[in-house]
Amino acid sequence: MTKYRAFASPLLTSTLLISACLLASAQAATHIYVSKLISSANTKVHKNKTIIVDGNKIVDIVDGKATGADTDTFIDLTGYTIMPGLMDMHTHLSYQQEGPAGYMKRFTNNESDYAINAVVYAERTLMAGFTTVRNLGDTSNETIALRKAIDAGKVPGPRIYSAGKSIATTGGHADPTNSLNSKLMRVPEPIDGVINGIAEAREAVRQRYKDGADLIKITATGGVLSVAKNGQNPQFMADELEAIVQTAKDYEMTVAVHAHGKEGMRRAIMAGVDSIEHGTYMDDDLFKLMRKNEVVYVPTILAGDFVAEKAKIDGYFPDIVRPKAAEIGPLIQDTFSRAHANGVTIAFGTDSGVSPHGDNAKEFALMVEAGMSEMDAIRSATLNTAKLLKIDDEFGTIEEGKIADLVAVSGDPLQDITLLENIQFIMKDGKVVKHHKSLVCFDQDKLPSCQ
Repeated sequence: MTKYRAFASPLLTSTLLISACLLASAQAATHIYVSKLISSANTKVHKNKTIIVDGNKIVDIVDGKATGADTDTFIDLTGYTIMPGLMDMHTHLSYQQEGPAGYMKRFTNNESDYAINAVVYAERTLMAGFTTVRNLGDTSNETIALRKAIDAGKVPGPRIYSAGKSIATTGGHADPTNSLNSKLMRVPEPIDGVINGIAEAREAVRQRYKDGADLIKITATGGVLSVAKNGQNPQFMADELEAIVQTAKDYEMTVAVHAHGKEGMRRAIMAGVDSIEHGTYMDDDLFKLMRKNEVVYVPTILAGDFVAEKAKIDGYFPDIVRPKAAEIGPLIQDTFSRAHANGVTIAFGTDSGVSPHGDNAKEFALMVEAGMSEMDAIRSATLNTAKLLKIDDEFGTIEEGKIADLVAVSGDPLQDITLLENIQFIMKDGKVVKHHKSLVCFDQDKLPSCQ
């Protein structure tokens, strides 16, 4: 019987390098043995299983260390817990908060700069174990181009669902001309993501469809980091929100809503949106409204925690931003706790780009600290996120027939959720893209392993 060679390698961060280590034929299967398996289809933990992957799909899950053909690849993850690839429903891949310098980048960066940033941050996100993300706002559709490049295998990164440029109203949170002098300010249009009235609302959605966006993101209230005074006020009229949602549905696009203040959230929920992001001042009435209308909550506790800490540093934020960061940031974790206790469906999201890319998994500890179980936190980033994206027929759980997006950690994240901050094994679309040490195989005759 053939022994399968282990390929010596340190921490690998290159998809191409690791793929080169797996020299199996096109017909060969990959057998992944693991001590514990969290499928996310339910709360059960399965022990001592082998996941058999053929091409990019899971074709079987069997007990113990399954045998196979000599041409198959065998990966031994004894002592590991495996789960579906993680998903982050709120990222900004072309941007990262840099304090005072960051606010100058819109004057010095070109579209190409944001595109290159996105390539770097996308790989960092994938290597943190996040195989799928929603990108909720960029500058010039760079994450739409990046999505195409990743799908074509040109660069490594997560599966991206991009909103393109966010939609705001004049002077609103995502108005790109806020705080500029009058000569630079000009009058932004729907193509820039700024609308006023029903007709422009419809035009903005159709433009994003034309651009190739996957979904719509709107800023229904003021925001923390925009250079504008109010972080809570509603910034769309009800008829504008209804026009956006109705038009988005015509194009089979979901609508994600940045919102902090109560009235802006209420209007958005009544208009029929799919998710509320941040949700700082959500209360019991809104919890009931969200449950009734099946609206998902994407909390982004990590972003709130990050900006609250940075607000303590003199000069880190502009004077108009600092009090918003100090006030709103610390409240999100409490809102999350109450929303979870009130049965609101929660999908994992971080607002990474506010906090550093690659730190996405730090959100898990904040969720558990606020009262969510470790299992529910994992399911919020797998099953719940897949349902929000409407891709749960192929992703979000480890089941026969699903796409093979898998991540694993040494140890048990149900005992220590911070283990997810150091994902050591990643498979995306049936291809291993990260392993923390020599690829380990097991000999079919001489178990448990070979080197």
